Amino acid sequence: MGIAELTQNAVDVLPKGELEKKLALGRPLRVKFGIDVTSTDVHIGRGIPLQRLRAFQDEGHKAVLIIGDYTTRIGDPSGRSAERPILSDAEIDRNAQLYLDQAKVILRDDPELLEVRYNGEWLSKLSYADVVRLGRIITVARMLERDDFHKRFTGGEPISVSELLYPLMQAYDSVAIESDVELGGTDQLYNLLAGREVQQAYGLEPQVVLTTPLLLSWDGEKMSSSVGNNVPLTAAPEEMFGRTMRIPDAQLEEWWRLVAQLPVPTGEPMDAKLALARLIVARSHGEDAAHAAEEHFTRVVRDGQAPEDVPDFPLPEGDLIHLPALLAGAFGLSTSEARRLIAQSGVKLDGAAVTELDVPRERLAGAVLQAGKRRFVRLNEAV
Repeated sequence: MGIAELTQNAVDVLPKGELEKKLALGRPLRVKFGIDVTSTDVHIGRGIPLQRLRAFQDEGHKAVLIIGDYTTRIGDPSGRSAERPILSDAEIDRNAQLYLDQAKVILRDDPELLEVRYNGEWLSKLSYADVVRLGRIITVARMLERDDFHKRFTGGEPISVSELLYPLMQAYDSVAIESDVELGGTDQLYNLLAGREVQQAYGLEPQVVLTTPLLLSWDGEKMSSSVGNNVPLTAAPEEMFGRTMRIPDAQLEEWWRLVAQLPVPTGEPMDAKLALARLIVARSHGEDAAHAAEEHFTRVVRDGQAPEDVPDFPLPEGDLIHLPALLAGAFGLSTSEARRLIAQSGVKLDGAAVTELDVPRERLAGAVLQAGKRRFVRLNEAV
């Protein structure tokens, strides 16, 4: 594998020519990637820099995965128009373990090639004097040049001191683990370059910065767990498959290039989309799960049939059942949402649309109730 493979899909490799010099040192490089544990999942968009980390592992370099348990408490301002809410300690600890488990879908779980560190290990030990020393390295004026800070500052939006400290704390991670290379999305470029300055200030050889593109989701926005337009790396196979199939044809080339790291196949867009969904599911769950997920998608979504395994739901009491209330109980809909779905012929009993709001009990008993394309229950008499 050459440098072209290590830098596949990279947007920035800075400074120019420095990665070649690092590789010429003749020793395994320490390649850093940090993730703050702000939610319960790592999605395939975050998997793109993880794929670069895996490429370095495959060449014998050490991947240093930083779990940002401490920086999560500060909140990364990158690309944000407001300060990020802070999670509880229990949520951070839970998310940290979940993130690690999911990152290993892509990374090689080999102690010779993977070092996992929690930045609370060193950041929690910094004294006030240490933080002041760190704060002298980069000026406030420099930080306010950042696009996200600049927009908030000129718009009169609040910026907390803790947010100004975030890039310095992330940069200090590079000092603590003595990174040679740091990876991240393009929205992290400022933070990664700050790592070089901080390393130099502490007498270390500065790291090389490598950024990768941000993956746009089916809604045209950056993929985000908080927004919900994401494909989690360890979601259920059927969910992963279905979410992947939501991308428009115009995004196929980008998803194949960034996620599959392959050119989009020639032929019909639907075939290329199905192949991509199989690949994404197979990477996380294996080939058998991928084929089962495709069968589920074909049966339920494309052919409009009920899935093979439909969960049971007990019928409420009464000879005449109010359908909106039944839908609310079975699928968690509001009764107003249920009424709209009924009016749009989006509710079916054994495949036939039902439009009345009150349905005789005998018609419901044993029937498959469907709401929309993918929600099904089999209605049974309560035992």
